[in-house]
Amino acid sequence: MNATLVFARKETLEIVRTWRIVVLPAILLFFAVSAPLLARFTPEIVGAVGGDQLGSLTLPDPTYLDAYSQWMQSLGQIFLFALIIIYGGIVSSETSSGTAILVLTKPMSRGAFVAVKVVVHSAFLAALVLIGTLVTWGVTAAVFGQAPLEPVWEGTLVWLVLGLFYLSLMTFLSALIPSAAGAAGAGIGAFVLLTMGALWRPLADHSPAGLSGRAAAVAAEQPVPELLWPVLVSLAGTVALVVAAAVLFRRREL
Repeated sequence: MNATLVFARKETLEIVRTWRIVVLPAILLFFAVSAPLLARFTPEIVGAVGGDQLGSLTLPDPTYLDAYSQWMQSLGQIFLFALIIIYGGIVSSETSSGTAILVLTKPMSRGAFVAVKVVVHSAFLAALVLIGTLVTWGVTAAVFGQAPLEPVWEGTLVWLVLGLFYLSLMTFLSALIPSAAGAAGAGIGAFVLLTMGALWRPLADHSPAGLSGRAAAVAAEQPVPELLWPVLVSLAGTVALVVAAAVLFRRREL
């Protein structure tokens, strides 16, 4: 069997047989179920906690759009944070454990090693997010009685572009930094910088920094100022980061 296919099978089995098949799905499913419930019962919770202190203030009745917004907010913040930490060692863990040497003694290039990892884990991420979206849609329909699929589906696809960008970024950082903790720390730093950069409109309009907010706006059926350029730049950045990771890994001593 082709060495690339063997390695792809090995990566898939590692996902299925290790903690990755539990941690990321558990986080995602928690948000998928809790987002509609939190959106539905927030007014009651605020009213119960605030009591008479709120006076005559009344919160608007929640709708399915609030559930979608909560789901996108969870994806854009906590889930991305978890993704960064979990994939800090996507490349470096293979070299530190000696697995990379065993794999690369087969007729398989280092570039293919990096590419297969990105493809397999991108497919895993996409499957998780799409399943989570369907769960969110189903719970939203049960809670609110209506839940058009198109807004949350489109918003999630926009977010997925951002998720793949971060996965490629962590692959690059893991190829650059031998320590998984160090790569995760650098990834968190990049996340903070991009989050802050989203406040500057030109950067938000032309980089991944603006994708999280735009994904939420799409899901909430709000006007989106600019979407094409952030998506195109993010996709180009994803490819560039994977190529850069492959170049770094070729030069790295195992």
